[in-house]
Amino acid sequence: MDRLATTAPMLMLDGIMKTSFWLAMAADPTTTPSGSWLANLFSRSSPAQVAVIISLVAVLGIALGSLRIRKIGLGIAGVLFAGLLVGHVLHQNGIALDHHTLDFAKEFGLILFVYTIGMQVGPGFFDSLRRNGLPLNLLAAGVVISGAVIALGIHKLLGVDLPIAAGLFSGATTNTPSLAAAQEAIKQVMAQNPGRLPDNAAVQPALGYAVAYPFGILGIILTMLLTRWFFRVDVKKENDDFMSALGSERPKLDSMSIEVTNGNLVGLTLDQVPLVRSGEVVVSRIVRGGEAQPATADVKLQLGDVLLAVGRESDLRDVRLVVGKESGIDVRAVPGPVVNRWLIVTHREVLGKTLEQLDLRQRYGVNVTRINRAEIELPPADVRLQFGDRVMLVGNADAIRSVEELIGNSVKRLNHPQVVPVFVGIALGVLVGSIPLAIPGLPAPVKLGLAGGPLLMAIILSRMGHFGPVVWHMPLSANLITRELGIVLFLACVGLAAGPNFVRSVVSGDGLYWMVLGAVITAGPMLLAALTGRALIKLNFLSLCGLLAGSMTDPPALQFAGQMTGSDAPSVSYATVYPLVMLLRIVSAQVLILVFA
Repeated sequence: MDRLATTAPMLMLDGIMKTSFWLAMAADPTTTPSGSWLANLFSRSSPAQVAVIISLVAVLGIALGSLRIRKIGLGIAGVLFAGLLVGHVLHQNGIALDHHTLDFAKEFGLILFVYTIGMQVGPGFFDSLRRNGLPLNLLAAGVVISGAVIALGIHKLLGVDLPIAAGLFSGATTNTPSLAAAQEAIKQVMAQNPGRLPDNAAVQPALGYAVAYPFGILGIILTMLLTRWFFRVDVKKENDDFMSALGSERPKLDSMSIEVTNGNLVGLTLDQVPLVRSGEVVVSRIVRGGEAQPATADVKLQLGDVLLAVGRESDLRDVRLVVGKESGIDVRAVPGPVVNRWLIVTHREVLGKTLEQLDLRQRYGVNVTRINRAEIELPPADVRLQFGDRVMLVGNADAIRSVEELIGNSVKRLNHPQVVPVFVGIALGVLVGSIPLAIPGLPAPVKLGLAGGPLLMAIILSRMGHFGPVVWHMPLSANLITRELGIVLFLACVGLAAGPNFVRSVVSGDGLYWMVLGAVITAGPMLLAALTGRALIKLNFLSLCGLLAGSMTDPPALQFAGQMTGSDAPSVSYATVYPLVMLLRIVSAQVLILVFA
């Protein structure tokens, strides 16, 4: 492994050098042994030229990002640095790119990236806010705002150009959409007020972003390690405390075999038993005369019946007090014409309906005991079905087959991407992002833009689940590939556009100075949030790590937190703060430019 870590960067450098030589050769027809077609492809601006260059940058960048030094790497940001290097080589050899195609690829890549993020986090966003999201989001918002204030101070007090400061703000927080928002705001200012910003202002944020990004990743990780050392955190104890608290918040469904010994219940149906009537507890089977049978709506209780009840532990105890006593009989092992199956909700006709509205027990004689949504078990009472829900049914085989025809259970349909809703959602997102929002005190209206509009609409639409026959669902595999494609397109184009000025800025300009300023933007808010979260709010260390990674919208930092704690728990607080932080960073980058340019 050590040998691989040593030789891999050398192989990468050798590949980049060979690529640079190949590009230089292609730019000069007199040195191209295979004829003029290759030289024409690279020397003439065209969509084909841009497609080949972006693909080359993507391959080099993903390989560069996969390199690890002590399990820390650039990740997807490697595409940006590969774009900077290739852009520099192209400029040095006089190769010009088709900027219209480059701009379209960059903007469309950004749209795909933020839209798929919204589709993933949207369904659980509002639920997380209702549970414990308010203190976490307030602390994360403080990280964003304090970082923006530091960036503004760097511009006002130290005289750094505002586009550079905005880029440092985005790179120091490893937030790509805010970089796009800053560039979009700069173009808006330049269009409305020519001469207010320099001609190269639109590419300056990418320079600041690139120099600040490496410590943006490293700074979050160092903050986690420093917090762990300073507060002498016992990771195992924190993990146990987190799981205990999570178990108390999230309803856990249990089952209990209960024997009917209360004579007052004889002759009553299950729907007349408290808690069972309200749906808080579901009775799926009844053992009578040594045989198990489905607990249908018309079955009347008798002394000696053994009921298999499913629900929260506290509710099960209450039902036991009313019905009788707990039985040692394993009802599931008793023979009878009863089966249980998980079915997947894929038919549009049942979306948005509750189990009470479907009335499966009365119509088909089956019981729904559990609903699984995004790996979380939900009690069936008052749950409105969404596309992709997994429903546990108990009843006879013929009845379950009838219910299967009703709700769908089509794995093929579940995994098939809903293409039309994607484009409808993107179109709505672009429209929302284009709406000018007049805010008192600002010289120009604020727009969510291509970074914020699609993100906001994706959160709302994925939360809705469906609108008439249109289903807002994207399979996880489709979501991941679309997201990766989008961010690779965006970062490659940003790097290619900024490449001609990047090397000069770092080597002979203020690049090293900018790096230090970017580190301040990263470290200051992070350390303040860690101290506040741990010392004042008493956050669990696992939640704090997820909060720090989420406030920087940084997946590599989240991955490190998971490895350090040996748990997926940091991802809970990460997902809780991610949507709000993403929107705040987009708006903050725009405000920096529109107000102070």
